[in-house]
Amino acid sequence: MTLKALQAASTSRNGVGAFILQCKRLDFHYCDWAGSSQGMNLFLQHNLARFAASHPSIEIHVSPRPHRHPVIRGHFINGTQHSICVRNLEKGQVLQKAEILRDMSGEKARKVKGGRAVGSLNEGTRGVWSPFHGAKPPSFQG
Repeated sequence: MTLKALQAASTSRNGVGAFILQCKRLDFHYCDWAGSSQGMNLFLQHNLARFAASHPSIEIHVSPRPHRHPVIRGHFINGTQHSICVRNLEKGQVLQKAEILRDMSGEKARKVKGGRAVGSLNEGTRGVWSPFHGAKPPSFQG
């Protein structure tokens, strides 16, 4: 009996193994006149083209907002929006804020309760542990 090599090492099924950015659109709002938009204007002139080219799955919108502070607004797949004000920031700091929105999931920040880092909708197969179930521990005599 002869052995044959596999045609493909692995195939992704049901989206497992594929990564999809949750941010679908970024809106950059700025003012041409106000000094608080200076960093945003420099970012738009020098860094935005490179940022947009490196993230083709994110739609980029740039629009003026006269007499207002600059804002970056992220729109996410789950329908939520998050805004970050970039007033008086340098162009490098504006890039960092855009990357924060790019990496967000769009979910609200929530407090982790009970020290459990992982939440699940399904109960564990072993059940919920309780000190009142099972055998009593041996008592120590001193």
